[in-house]
Amino acid sequence: VDLKECLQSAEFISSSNENFKILEDGSVYTTSAVSLSAEKKTFTILLKDIQEHVQKKIHVSLVEEEKKKTRHARDTVLKRTKRRWGPIPSVMIENSLGPFPLQIQQVQSDTAQNYTIYYSASGPGIDQDPKGLFYIERETGNIFATRAVDREQYPSFQIICFATTPDGYSPEVPLVHTIRIEDDNDNAPYFTQDLFEFSVPENSKPGVVVGKVTAEDRDEPYTLHTTLKYRIVSQNPPVTPAFSLHGDTGVIAVLLPQLDRELVSSYTLLVEVRDMAGQPFGLCTTGTAVIRIEDTNDNAPCFKQTQYETRVEENRVNVEILRVSVVDLDEPGSPGSGAVYEIIRGNDDRSFEITTDKNTNEGILCVVKGLDYESAKQRILVIAVNNEAPYMLAPHSQQLSQSTSSVTVHVLDVDEGPVFKPCHLRLDVKECEEVGTSIGKYLAEDPETGNSEGICYRIPPGQCNWISIDEKSGEVRTIKVLDRDLGEMRQGQCNITVLAIDRNGKTGTGTIQVVIQPGNKNYPRITKTDYIMCRDRKPICLTAQDGDESPYSTPFVYRITDRSLASMWKITRHNDNSVYLSPKGDTPFGTYTIPVSVIDNGGKVGENLVKVNLCDCVTPSECDSRPRSDPNGNVTLGVWAILAMILGSLLLLLILITICGCCGSGVMHRHVTDDCANHNLIISNTEAPGEEVMDHNVIPLQNTNDQGGYGIKTGDQQTFEMVKGRGHTLESVKGGGHQTLGSVKDGGGQPMMDTCRYSYSEWHNFTHPRLGEKVHLCRQDEEQKHSEDYLLSYNYEGKGSLAGSVGCCSDQHEEEALDFLDQLEPKFRTLAETCVKR
Repeated sequence: VDLKECLQSAEFISSSNENFKILEDGSVYTTSAVSLSAEKKTFTILLKDIQEHVQKKIHVSLVEEEKKKTRHARDTVLKRTKRRWGPIPSVMIENSLGPFPLQIQQVQSDTAQNYTIYYSASGPGIDQDPKGLFYIERETGNIFATRAVDREQYPSFQIICFATTPDGYSPEVPLVHTIRIEDDNDNAPYFTQDLFEFSVPENSKPGVVVGKVTAEDRDEPYTLHTTLKYRIVSQNPPVTPAFSLHGDTGVIAVLLPQLDRELVSSYTLLVEVRDMAGQPFGLCTTGTAVIRIEDTNDNAPCFKQTQYETRVEENRVNVEILRVSVVDLDEPGSPGSGAVYEIIRGNDDRSFEITTDKNTNEGILCVVKGLDYESAKQRILVIAVNNEAPYMLAPHSQQLSQSTSSVTVHVLDVDEGPVFKPCHLRLDVKECEEVGTSIGKYLAEDPETGNSEGICYRIPPGQCNWISIDEKSGEVRTIKVLDRDLGEMRQGQCNITVLAIDRNGKTGTGTIQVVIQPGNKNYPRITKTDYIMCRDRKPICLTAQDGDESPYSTPFVYRITDRSLASMWKITRHNDNSVYLSPKGDTPFGTYTIPVSVIDNGGKVGENLVKVNLCDCVTPSECDSRPRSDPNGNVTLGVWAILAMILGSLLLLLILITICGCCGSGVMHRHVTDDCANHNLIISNTEAPGEEVMDHNVIPLQNTNDQGGYGIKTGDQQTFEMVKGRGHTLESVKGGGHQTLGSVKDGGGQPMMDTCRYSYSEWHNFTHPRLGEKVHLCRQDEEQKHSEDYLLSYNYEGKGSLAGSVGCCSDQHEEEALDFLDQLEPKFRTLAETCVKR
């Protein structure tokens, strides 16, 4: 089977049938007796490339040959016989000197006793590279080598040996034979680097690991040929050995307890590596290792001089007056030698400063504040020096004290100009002070005389024009009103340079910082003064503002200045700048103008007028459409309200006429005495209760909250108002399942011609459920806020009225054209709904 055509890089070859074996060259052999007489045999060859994770399969079918050989005429079964066909692996010494050809092994098959066997082989060293290295004798099976072999190039060979009869029959399974090349110590060890470089801090303790040298050998691993030993051949400079080298690992460690970089900065070691465990006959190689000693700050810097002197003129600033230098044995340019200077005494006023020149490592002493000859003619400084890195005491060193040096600075006298004291003066000015207000003095002195005589003062132009200074006295005054709300004054401060000139024309400068302090210039004002308060009388929040800053703004104090209004209204504190305004007790509806004074924290009073419309409304938006009354009780009605009242009166008159005409026909059913109407009809054109009626038939209206109605009690009487329902009348409605008072009384629906009077229980049983329903409907009005307007108080008008009930006309035939009533005020909607058929 051609395996390479299927998978070139196959590393694993297996068969799905254990009776067949596949070799690397694609040969297929049986491992047991296989019969082909029954049916053809099939199996699968599995090829895998483990590294590439590739797997392929080859399906093989075995069929019986049509032409059988006479030797196998008896049976088609192939049988294995016991034989000696697997010799041990062959060994050939590397770089063998011969003589060649050199026999290295012989393979033989036991079947040679029965057959004529010819031997052959293939694989690396025979028909593959390196070709011609081995061959096998055809008749004897002897394997020969033709030349020497390098183990480092070819450590072993695997060849396949075949045993066949002259006619091509293979009585033996091909033999995989290994020829191992035995190693010869023909390679000397070698270092992995041409030069090894290491570093170690000076003064390191013995045993500190410096580094490791490594070598390799190409001979066979884990043999004496590759067992290496290291040693130090020589050290440069040739002083006391400073390092040790571990023979097996190649680790270099500190040996000398005193590595001093200042004495020896680096060491060069010649090291050797030898195989054969270091035996003299082993092969060896040498290498070089350089070990650099790292500097540590084990040497303190020291001044070259212990005393210095220098001179400087007074009032000179930012001038170099002296350079000092030090000696440090540590490595130049390293933190251990970098000098850090400081003035440890004599510089309390910080007039001097010392820095380090990085190039020369010198200390540079400078004057940063002018010196005054009159104050001190000389200054003595003490300077100390340290290193950038902390000092490390070496084992062989002694503790050293810090190196110091003294510097005497002589101050030279010069003629100098006036000097302001202080050089920077702050003057605070209250906001909005009058022009010409004196805010202070700014004087300069002559350093020579120590007084201010003969000195003139002047403010150079081009600065903020807020103040002026008196030329002789130095008094400072304002020349304009300083207001923080104007232009350049918004920042609240300004720096002004002032000149002082002495008799000799010498000048000195000083600075005045004028700071505007906030003043109490603004009155507190209430931001909103127009409010509407509805019937819930929710308190109003008054908030004031003051343009001033603290402490002239909040907290504010509110007061009602009018005594009469103060008795009707009250103020409650909310926070520092807000209060609540609310009425006291039962304050009448109306519009109130309340004078409120607001006092800020600085005592400034702001008068404000707060207008409050105390309105009989639920929401403030309704207040404009309602009648408004002033506190004295006067009522002002709108145009639409007056028109609605006129139309309502006309409509009421029309309803009364209709009631008289509608109920007149009921005379035939019921005889009413003359005094019936007199007792039951009470003429009234107001909505107020009528005169008190004391009759045992007056209807007492009980609490009907559970039925959806209202009962309104006035004095000792309980009265009610009937609202339009669904056709239930006092007497004349019959049929359709409706009950009348007459039918309730006699039980059969027959009219009663009596004295127009009914008992209290009959009247109550008829009216109580119907009134509850109608009153409940009244409560379903928009937003449920006008139900109280629908229930009005009336006295009972009697029984048996010929005019009947208003409800009997409610179901009259056609609707009136009363669309204009939709625009009436809430109190007139009830009348409109009563008159329009639902």
